[in-house]
Amino acid sequence: MRKAELCALFERLGFHPSRKLGQNFLLDMNLLEAMLRDAAPLAGDRILEVGPGAGALTDRLLASGCDLTAVEIDHRLIAWLRERFAGRSNFTLLEGDACKLDYQKIFADSAYRCIANLPYSCASVFLANISEQPNPPREMFVLLQKEMGDRLIATPGTKDYGALSVRLAIRYQISMLRIIPPKVFFPEPEVVSAFLKLSLKKELPPPEIIALACKLAGCAFAQRRKKAARLLQNHCPASAIQMAFEKLGLSLDSRAENISPEQYLALAEILLKENCPLP
Repeated sequence: MRKAELCALFERLGFHPSRKLGQNFLLDMNLLEAMLRDAAPLAGDRILEVGPGAGALTDRLLASGCDLTAVEIDHRLIAWLRERFAGRSNFTLLEGDACKLDYQKIFADSAYRCIANLPYSCASVFLANISEQPNPPREMFVLLQKEMGDRLIATPGTKDYGALSVRLAIRYQISMLRIIPPKVFFPEPEVVSAFLKLSLKKELPPPEIIALACKLAGCAFAQRRKKAARLLQNHCPASAIQMAFEKLGLSLDSRAENISPEQYLALAEILLKENCPLP
């Protein structure tokens, strides 16, 4: 939609975009088409869209013939989406908080992908939660705040590298496809955005190792200026932590940001063998 059309729709609905909900609506249709070329939805694909808003991306996804499940939290937009896409047999609209839904119940063991212009307010929690589902999305193409994108692609030793970087990198290959200026949205956000691709890795460690690795990272990054080994000793015997660090060639002076996702996984595997999981 053009800005004038979007404003007219909002006036009819009595709707005002919410900063709290991170509602910024994409105006640039050329960019939208480019995003769809990147994501390449196909007929029969099961797709999840979070925050469909006024339905610009939704309309293009449905036109591809995919089986689309959209999640929207704003009841005013829910009413509009039901009106706009009434009768579409390949469209399921869920009202609720995308960060709290049971995606295992929605998709069971079916393969699905996520293609979405994520509301800024929920991006980090949503990505962390859905990546930890028993059946996570095979791919995610998401438009989000560039600052968040920088965190997701951050490497060890950089300022943006954190617990979320580790949690996502353990499961997904992540790349930043496009950087998006504020002017293509209404209302214009105060930040630059980015379009990212996340591809689920073909071979993943056992779930218990992944879960423990994420706990280790969370514990270490909770006080990132302190030595990671000392922080982990609050939950596991010091001898086990020292042995694990030495086995991996990690200095006991290492801090959270000095440990790679692969090393967090290796630490978890060693500690599980020592019967020393975190609580």
